[in-house]
Amino acid sequence: MTSIVIPAHNEGRVIGRLLDALLADTSATGPDIVVVCNGCTDDTARVAGGRGDRVRVVEVPTPSKHHALRVGDEHARGFPRLYVDADVVVGAADVRALVAALDRSPELLAVAPGRDIPLAGCAWPVRAYYRVWQRLPAVREGLFGRGVIAVKEPGHARIAALPPLMADDLAASLAFGPGERRVVEEARVVVRPPRTWSDLIRRRVRAATSSAEYERFRAAGRPGAPEQSQGQGAEPAPAAAQEPSARTGTADLRALLRDRPALLPGVVVFVVAALAARRGSRKAIRNQDFSTWLRDESSRQG
Repeated sequence: MTSIVIPAHNEGRVIGRLLDALLADTSATGPDIVVVCNGCTDDTARVAGGRGDRVRVVEVPTPSKHHALRVGDEHARGFPRLYVDADVVVGAADVRALVAALDRSPELLAVAPGRDIPLAGCAWPVRAYYRVWQRLPAVREGLFGRGVIAVKEPGHARIAALPPLMADDLAASLAFGPGERRVVEEARVVVRPPRTWSDLIRRRVRAATSSAEYERFRAAGRPGAPEQSQGQGAEPAPAAAQEPSARTGTADLRALLRDRPALLPGVVVFVVAALAARRGSRKAIRNQDFSTWLRDESSRQG
C-alpha cells in the first residue's frame, strides 16, 4: 500500500485543497493518507478530519516538521511512501505516476514530480526571480523545492538516518546519487510562490540559513548517518552523493545568459535577492539558530 505522510503546522487555510486533489479519482482502497498536525493552534485537524475516513489525523503538541515526519512514519502503513508539504497541491494521478516510476526502475530509490509555479498575482521582481530560478541546473535536477518526495523502503531508511535539519528536502535530495533519484516530469506539483518581494526575501533568508546548516553537517562528515543507515538495513549514501551541492555559481548564471540573453533583468533580480538573503541570514548562522522558521504567508492566501 502506498502511504502519504503530510506534516502540517497551522495549515488550515490550504490543506483542504491538497487533500481534495489526493482524494479525487481514487477508490476506497487508494493511498493511505496520514496528516500529522504538529503544534497547531488553528483548524488544521478539523479541516483534514472532515475529508472522511481515507484521511487519518494524528495530533502532536510539538511544532516540529522533523518530529511530525517521524510520527507519520510510525502511523504509515506501507511503501512506496510519499512525504508531502501541506501547502502544495499534487493529485492522485500524479501520485500514481511517481509510484509507477519507482516500480519500473529497480535502481531508483527516490523520485519527485515536475514543478509548476503559478506567477500570476506576484510582484514583478518575484516573477523575474522565479523565471531565473526555475532554469538553474540544480533546481531542475534536484528533488528539493517541490514539497513532494516519494521513496522506496531502502530510500526511506536513508533519509530517516538524517538528523533534524531545516533544509530537510535539500538533505533528502542530496542523500541520493544521480542514478538513484529522478524528477518524474509527467507527475506535477503546484508550488505557490510568495507574492511580495519581502516574502520572497524571507524565504531566501530561510534557504540561506538552512543551506549553511546543511553544509556544516556535511563538513562534519555526516556524523552518525552511516551507522544509523546500516542499523535500519540501508546502505550508506554512495560516494557520488557525498559531496554534492545545490548552490548556484556565477558560471551557472553566465551559461543561462548565453542561452537566454533576455533574462538579464531577472538575473540582476536574482543576484540582488541572493545578496539580501546572505545578509539576512548572517545573524542566525552566527548564533547557530537553525530552528526559527521564517514562514511566507502570502503564498497561503486564496
